[in-house]
Amino acid sequence: MIVNAVFEGGGVKGISLAGAVKAAEQAGVVFNRVAGTSSGSIVAALLAAGFSADEMSEIVKTTPFESFLHRAPIFNTKVIGPAARLFLKKGLYSGEALEVWIHHILAAKGVKTFADIPQGKLMIIASDITNGRILVLPEDLGKLGANPSRFAVSKAIRMSTSIPYFFDPVMLRMTGEAARGKSFVDQFVYIVDGGLLSNFPLWLFDDATEGAGQKPVPTIGFQMVGRTTNKPHLIRGPLSMLQAMFETMLSAHDERYIEQENRFRTIKIPTLGVGTTQFHITPEESQQLYESGMQAGKKFFAGWKP
Repeated sequence: MIVNAVFEGGGVKGISLAGAVKAAEQAGVVFNRVAGTSSGSIVAALLAAGFSADEMSEIVKTTPFESFLHRAPIFNTKVIGPAARLFLKKGLYSGEALEVWIHHILAAKGVKTFADIPQGKLMIIASDITNGRILVLPEDLGKLGANPSRFAVSKAIRMSTSIPYFFDPVMLRMTGEAARGKSFVDQFVYIVDGGLLSNFPLWLFDDATEGAGQKPVPTIGFQMVGRTTNKPHLIRGPLSMLQAMFETMLSAHDERYIEQENRFRTIKIPTLGVGTTQFHITPEESQQLYESGMQAGKKFFAGWKP
C-alpha cells in the first residue's frame, strides 16, 4: 500500500520512529511523500533519499549521539563557559556536528540538495523566529530569496533540529527581492526547531492532489508519546531552566489531544521516559526505543484499513 507519512519531532526520541518505519515496511507500506519536524525531519529525509528501515537501524546503532554536543573547549569551563557561549552564540552547542553527520549520510545516496530529491517528495518544518512564521521547506525558501533546488537538505535539517538555547539558531541572509529595501542588519533571519510552531504537521498533505483521476493517497502520522515523569528536570540556574522549558513544550506537543478524526491515522509510539535532549543515551536505551517504535507500528498496521 502507498502512503504519505508525517513524522513528529522529539529530539533523541526520534530513534523510535526508525522502528515504526521497519514495521511499516513489514506491513507492505511504500512511502510516497514524507514530511517531518526536528528529528522527524531526519527520518523523512532518509526515506526520501531511499534508505530502507534496516539501513536506518544500522545508522541508529552506529551513531554516537553525544558527538552532536560540540563546542569549543573554552566554553566547557564550568558554569561560566556554557553561559558565555549562550550569550555569544545563542546556543549551548553549535549544531554543526549534526549537520555534517546527516550531510555525509545523505551523500552516500547521492543526495545533497533538494534538486536530488523528486519535487514535492520531502517537506521539512522549521521556525523563522525573526519574522514569526512557520517555514515549510523547501518551498518557503523562496521567501528568503534562496533557491530551493540549490539548498542543502542537511542545512534544512539543521534548521529544523535547532532546539532553542540548546543548539545555535541557523542564521540566513535574505537575498534578491526578499532583501530589497532592508538594511544590512535586517536582512538576516534566525531559524530554529520546527517544533516551536508545528511539531506534528499532520495537516501538510491533507490538500494534496496526486493527479486527475488518481485515488487519494492516505496520510499516516508517526507520533511519539509518553511523559518523562520519572526523570524530572533539575532547575539549577537559567540554562537548565531554558532547557527544561523547551523540553516541556515539546512534551506538551507529544501529549496534546489528537482530534477524533485523526486518531485512526496516527501511530502512537511510547518513548519510555527518554528525554528530548538526552543525547548521552545508552545503546540499551536506544535499542529499547527502536523496538518500542516497531511494536507500536505492528499494532497499528495489524488493524489499520486505508
